Amino acid sequence: MENAFVHPNAKIGKNVVISPFATIAEHVEIGDNCWIGPYACINDFVKIGNNCKIFNGAVIGAIPQDLKFKGEESYVEIGDNVMIREYCTVSRGTAASGKNKTIIGNNSFLMAYVHVAHDCKVGNNVILVSYTGLAGEAEVDDFAIIGGASVVHQFTHIGCHAMISGGSAFSKDIPPFAMAGKRPTSFYGINIVGLRRRGFTIEQIERIRDVYRVIYQSGLNVSDACRKAEETLPESPEKRIILDFITSSKRGIVRAGSGNAEE
Repeated sequence: MENAFVHPNAKIGKNVVISPFATIAEHVEIGDNCWIGPYACINDFVKIGNNCKIFNGAVIGAIPQDLKFKGEESYVEIGDNVMIREYCTVSRGTAASGKNKTIIGNNSFLMAYVHVAHDCKVGNNVILVSYTGLAGEAEVDDFAIIGGASVVHQFTHIGCHAMISGGSAFSKDIPPFAMAGKRPTSFYGINIVGLRRRGFTIEQIERIRDVYRVIYQSGLNVSDACRKAEETLPESPEKRIILDFITSSKRGIVRAGSGNAEE
């Protein structure tokens, strides 16, 4: 901790390395076996789990870039085994949102220059590639991957196991298991490579395909397609995840695209 500023009231776990010129504020809790890089700044009201690495110049827990913020006490909560690379920014929550907390789940990876705005919720095992920006109250579910230089509109929801190509910009929700990309960002099938890597069986993948055939290829509007999928497809965990996500979407889901997402 030589040449670092660590407030004496900060709670620092066992075997934590705090590099020179890092700053740790008073109301900070850091779990065991963490590494804080040079010039990283951990501001007040941040809780960091175990085995995390926060690299050079990252700023965690700065006050939100939100005009509704009135100086209230609000929080950032980071899980275990999280890696936050150079110059990432993670803002605190706001009381006006009703959440008051920005959350990053376990085993997630934020590459360089990622921005996570106030009251976002990033799930477990999420990857945000460099220069991705999440606007306020965006939500990213478990195992989703967002490609580099993507911009995510406020309140947008990205479903579990979704894969979004780099350079995407979207204000509609990305449903679970989807492959999405281009501008306007659209649905281009399911994230079959990611699902196989995570141990999904052929049967599970086919059940996901069956649901999306109805949603995107039946010629029905989304509400009618969901109703048809509910009535005609056998019950399964995959069907439930997809239909619950779509029917609860407040912004609506992206439309179907043509060609490949990477074109």
